[in-house]
Amino acid sequence: MKHLNKKILIVLIVVFCFACNKSFLDRPSQSQISSENFYKTKSDLRLATASLYGGATWGVWHHEAYLPLGDILSGNGNRQWISDWVQLYTRTITAGNSVMQGGWKGLYNLVGQCNGVINSIEQNADKAISEADRNAAIGEAKFIRGIAYYYLAMLWGAVPIIEDNSKLIKDPLQKRNIVSDVYRFIANDLTFAANSLPRNDEKGRVTTWSAQGLLAKVYLTMSGLESNGSRDQKLLDSAKKYAGNVCNESGLDLLPNYYNLFQSQYNDNQESLFALQWATGASIGWEEGNLLLTYSPSNDINPQKNGAWTALDATYDLYLEYSAKDTVRRKASFMMNGDFYPELNAAGGGYKATSQSMKKHIIGNEKDNNSPSMTFTASIEHDALLRLSDVYLVYAEAILGNNASTSDGEALKFFNKVRTRAGVDPVSTINIDGILKERRIELAFEGQYWLDLVRLSYWNPTKAVNILNNQKRVTFSYSNGVATPDPPIGTAVVPATISSFTLQLPASELAADPNLAEPPVKYY
Repeated sequence: MKHLNKKILIVLIVVFCFACNKSFLDRPSQSQISSENFYKTKSDLRLATASLYGGATWGVWHHEAYLPLGDILSGNGNRQWISDWVQLYTRTITAGNSVMQGGWKGLYNLVGQCNGVINSIEQNADKAISEADRNAAIGEAKFIRGIAYYYLAMLWGAVPIIEDNSKLIKDPLQKRNIVSDVYRFIANDLTFAANSLPRNDEKGRVTTWSAQGLLAKVYLTMSGLESNGSRDQKLLDSAKKYAGNVCNESGLDLLPNYYNLFQSQYNDNQESLFALQWATGASIGWEEGNLLLTYSPSNDINPQKNGAWTALDATYDLYLEYSAKDTVRRKASFMMNGDFYPELNAAGGGYKATSQSMKKHIIGNEKDNNSPSMTFTASIEHDALLRLSDVYLVYAEAILGNNASTSDGEALKFFNKVRTRAGVDPVSTINIDGILKERRIELAFEGQYWLDLVRLSYWNPTKAVNILNNQKRVTFSYSNGVATPDPPIGTAVVPATISSFTLQLPASELAADPNLAEPPVKYY
């Protein structure tokens, strides 16, 4: 079957769209083709859900907020000369920060798209379509809505739960819902998806293993939400159950070479549980394609030798996490002065790095990727937001639970699979420090480390605050095998407190809906 990215451009013409272009409060737009004339076959359902995997649906979040909120806020990367990024890095964030506003807007755009597909299928799907096929399509949309709300909850805590954007026409002013109900909503969406999605599907489509893997992360997060230093064992057991199902029953395995995970020829590989599906070509509009090549350090390695606008610098603190043996993951994640990458600008003899900048997602030019239509605003990388190794580490942490350490065989088995794939020695015992470090290294520049710190802050706020305050949060230079931290530049880093783990509400949203400033209310 054709990959999803070939369908995304077509579907935007025919799906009944509830996208919100300026705010989640915007009214849904009307499509040229009525939903009553669509959703007549299983193919219609598949076409509708294909639109949720990439393109404009994800574009704002992906371009404006994904890496800044995941990796700059957490201390993995920075760019000194972009003021709104500097605010994230120094914890001097204002309510008008463009990254924060783009994150909120983009995620509610995504929620609105998912709501439109879910409600249209429920109301208009032809009775001849089997219940299993209807539920599978709804399951895809609920999985993606679930991951959107997961980001929203992890970043802002209490947020409005919106299931039907058309109701905002009559009642546009919404209050936030308490954070425990937001997580309950997410878990309900993902449980439906886990029970409705197939075990296997065409490349790029989510399956029950995708839903169970994300559900395990959500339960692991929820286990610490209302804790006094001890995580809820029932929720830990739920995380262990679903992660264990993925680890032991899916038949999936890690891609043997970590480095290959981030090359386009390995798009939608066996380890990818959910990846964004991007179309390419000159006709792709702004924020409709994968814009991560604009983080490139050099035009020489980009399509059309253009677009290297905002290289994301690696921090000295991230560099210190890597052991001498952990070269594969380090070199795949960020470049250092003198590193050579033969696959970048291969026709020109390769690329020798001259600075310390993100390598992950920098996949080279159109010739390197055998993609003549590729542009620097439409990379062909299908970047994964959920990988199998992530679930392996969730499984190990769920087994660790409230223990100081563990030598449990299951935990060690999957924790060490992640390490040995990278050429790093296995360990015989695991504690929370080791898990956090492993996750940071394994998932660097994949938007995950801030979420890991927020999860920790729920049940061990002192530790989470100390991690931020003890970071060597500066960039660095590298020469003759020696890394030297750079002196701080400009705005000083503000000491972290527990409030640092919840973003303030964007000023634009508060202006549009003053009710957001009121105390959150129950949803259930």
